[in-house]
Formats: sequence, C-alpha cells, structure tokens
Amino acid sequence: MLNKMQDDKKSRDVSTPPIYSKVTMYVDLLFCFVILPLIIMLVPITKWITNHPAFAISFIAYLYLLYFVYRKANLPLLFMQKKYGRIIVIIISLLFVTELLTHYPLPENIGSKLPLDFRRHLHTQTIWFFFLIVSGFGLAIELTFELFRQMLAKQEIEVGKNRAELALYKAQINPHFLFNTLNTLYGLVITKSELTESAFVKFSNILKYMYDNTAKEKINIRSEIEYIRQYVELQQLRLNHNTNVIFESRTDNDNVKIPPMILITFVENAFKYGTSSSENCTILIRIVVEDSTLMFKTVNSIMKEPPKDKSSIGIENCRKRLQLLYPDRFTLITEKDEAKKEFITKLIIELS
Repeated sequence: MLNKMQDDKKSRDVSTPPIYSKVTMYVDLLFCFVILPLIIMLVPITKWITNHPAFAISFIAYLYLLYFVYRKANLPLLFMQKKYGRIIVIIISLLFVTELLTHYPLPENIGSKLPLDFRRHLHTQTIWFFFLIVSGFGLAIELTFELFRQMLAKQEIEVGKNRAELALYKAQINPHFLFNTLNTLYGLVITKSELTESAFVKFSNILKYMYDNTAKEKINIRSEIEYIRQYVELQQLRLNHNTNVIFESRTDNDNVKIPPMILITFVENAFKYGTSSSENCTILIRIVVEDSTLMFKTVNSIMKEPPKDKSSIGIENCRKRLQLLYPDRFTLITEKDEAKKEFITKLIIELS
C-alpha cells in the first residue's frame, strides 16, 4: 500500500507547478511549528511529560504522523478515483492506532486527587479529541490542495488543447496558402511568362519563411510585413494593368510580436476574389502598428463570389486562432459594400 501511495504521489508531482509545491511546503511548516504546538498547549503537556514522558512523546509524534499520513495518502483524490478499499484500510488503521493509544497504561500514583477511572476516561477523550482535530485539519488542507491541483490540471489541459488547436489551424492554413500560390506559378508556366524565374525565387523565399517561422509562437511584426510584401509581389507577377494593388505599412515599433501567418488569409482572399484580367479592379492592403495595437485592413473589388454553400475555411480558422490567442482583445469585421461592390476586412488586435 505504501508503494502505491508513493507512486501516486510521484505521478501527481510530475506536472505540479513550482508555486503549488511552495504553498504546500509553507502550509506544512505552519502546521508543524505553529498550529500543532498551539493545539498541544490545550492540555497540561508539562504534567504529561513529568508524570508519563514516554506517552507524551509517543502521542506528540503520533499527531505529526497522523497529519502527514493524511497529506501523503490524499484521501480526496482516492475518493475521486473510487479507490474506496484503500480509504477504508487507511481509516481503519488510523482508528486502530488511536485506540491503542487510549489503552496506554497510566501511572496510578502521581499525586492526583482524581480517581484512576476518571483519569483514564479523560485520557481517552483527550486522545480522540486530538485525533478529530488533526484529522479534520489534515483532511481540510488536503481537500483544498486537491481542488487547487485539479484547477491547475484543468487549466493545463485547456492550454494543451489550445496549443493543439492552434497547430491544427496552422496546418490547415499552410496547405491552403501553398495551393493558391502553386496555382499562380502554374499560370505563369503555362503562359511561358518571362517572370516565371522571378516568381520561383520569391516563392522559395516565402517557403523559407514558412519553414523558419510557422513553428514559432510569435515573431517580429516587421518579418510578417515583409513576408506579406513578398506574397503581394508574387501575386502581382501574374496580374495585368487592370488590377491596381496598393500595399501600405507603417509601424512605430518593428519589434512588436505577432503570431506568424495571422494576416495572410485575408490577403489571399483579396487576391482570390478581387482580381480580373479584363475589368479594372483595386486591392488595398494596409498594416499599421501604433501603441502596440495592430490595425489591419483589406479592401478589394468583388470580381467573383465565393460559393454560398461553403464558408471560407481560411477565415474561420483565422478567427478561431485569434479567439485562442487574443480572447476579448481583437475585433474582426468582414463586410460587403454593395454600392461600391467592394469587400472590406478590418482587424484590430491589442498585441499587449
């Protein structure tokens, strides 16, 4: 049973944060050096030590042992794990040891005027009183710690889930980007454009960016802006004079951190639905960072409509990613201006 208790403790400590360990240590020290000594002072401990020192020392040692048994056994956790048999064994063992202490022989002649039977009765009540006090305190402390640990574990699971979802969204964004870009390169190849070689160079630079940065949680805003600039230049290679592309960027701090590839989805959609080889159209992309606030905007002419029965996977993934990274700290608006036949995206993120 002791080995199992130790194994359970080790398994709990694997993911225990340092702050949890420090708090439990401080509480144990407080109990050992302050609370329990004050409780023991409720009885005439000096007379106990004088008249029957062996019992006094054994009893005090047992109280400390009792507390740490509750702390190490963690009965609330065993109860949640439905290990009722172990709980019963521990409780019966403690009750048995406590009952043995009540039968500890008392000296008959200690100069007390109280009858021996009454002293034995008082002796028994005192032992059970301390048993209940220490047991109640130990269980209350362990229940509080276990609830705290469960809260931390729940938060840790939630963080792991969020990280897994972010990884999934990134994995979905990257193939989406590659598919669109390869379509652009394919169009240049089949038309035997002189810009094909330049396009492949830019594409290789973009792939390098993706390989180096998509695994990172945050990168400098300047790197993200440069990545988008190269993507815009790559798209411009396949466009003719009918499409006017305006790219604007301004930052007051190039080192502000931002998740990689958080903006590219909206840029992709602007080129996907806002370009034409036969009609005049305009794409505006603006990125501004001021006072640790990102203001991003795209405006594109509506040259084609996305399928009505299929929502944009890229935008939905990006919205979910923003919800995980910046809960209650971002505003994302996508709207159509029917009069101007434009699609507008506005994104504001409080980066810090």
